[in-house]
Amino acid sequence: MAFSEENRKGTISGILFVAIFAAAATYIADLGPIKALGLSPLVIGIVMGIFYANTLHNNTPKAWQSGITFSGKKILRFAIVLYGFRITFQQIAEVGMDGFLVSLIMLTSTLVLGTWAGTKIFGMEKDTSILTASGAAVCGAAAVLATEPVLKAEEYKTAIAVSMVVLFGTISMFLYPVLYTTIIENATGFLHMTAREFGIYVGGTIHEVAQVVAVPASIPGAPTEMADAAVIVKMTRVIMIAPMLIVLGLYLAWSAKKEGEEVSGKTKLVIPWFAVYFIGVAGFNSLHLLPLELVDIINEVDTFLLTMAMTALGMGTIFAKFKGLGLAPIYTALSMFVWLVVGGFVVTKVVVEIL
Repeated sequence: MAFSEENRKGTISGILFVAIFAAAATYIADLGPIKALGLSPLVIGIVMGIFYANTLHNNTPKAWQSGITFSGKKILRFAIVLYGFRITFQQIAEVGMDGFLVSLIMLTSTLVLGTWAGTKIFGMEKDTSILTASGAAVCGAAAVLATEPVLKAEEYKTAIAVSMVVLFGTISMFLYPVLYTTIIENATGFLHMTAREFGIYVGGTIHEVAQVVAVPASIPGAPTEMADAAVIVKMTRVIMIAPMLIVLGLYLAWSAKKEGEEVSGKTKLVIPWFAVYFIGVAGFNSLHLLPLELVDIINEVDTFLLTMAMTALGMGTIFAKFKGLGLAPIYTALSMFVWLVVGGFVVTKVVVEIL
């Protein structure tokens, strides 16, 4: 046990060690050039954690490992629950049926496509494929973190998925403003999008919340309705983490039973209760019982806890474990990126025109 009498001191030391790294990552992410790139503390944290894992890992006390593991498991689940304070059901209602359907279609199709392409076409094992697909389908690094406990995946697989999300999410952040200003805004017919339609497209297809916010802000003279639609649609995707994880748990149990595997911690039905609590917190937040200032503080704390969790996962990522994967993760993530950009455009246009 992490906090048993013999492990308590090492666990606390390990947690504090991770917290120091997370504090440094938070500071670095707030620096001008880094902030301009839209890189969140979560991303900086995992990079720092990976650097530690492959350089200084053998120079720290082994007793601290229980605290690092605690940060990557228990603190992670608690942080995902608190993530519900970023969402209200009223926001989801505001986006309209077209925005909701675009979110649902893109989430489902990207998750299925990414998992299938990773395992069947590019030869990756199932866990890494699902983690990579979940990050592209829902909300980037936070979705990868939320999916990891359901799969009980190893840290290095999570790190691979996060790195793919960061790579193609960053490309999206620079590509979409260029697409809008050079083609979409001035086009006629099917290629043209209104500001609201483009906002739905951005929110329904770009990986990270911060990247979604950055795109309208990068377009000169972008109407407010573009940013509003983008953020609300994105937050609709975020709240879909919970049902996605529950369905994923059911699928893993069904597939294991179908293959005739012995019942184990990974094959029996596992209900991700933290996802259920996440919905409960979002529901509570929808009642607006807490002052906005307090909610902002909770979200700041939550971001720090997520950064700690990401840093801890990075600390368990040894490059030697990557051997044999080759370019499969990049090919898988690229296939999803193409689907999000091209398929997401078509889906958005069709859904908006029908409704």
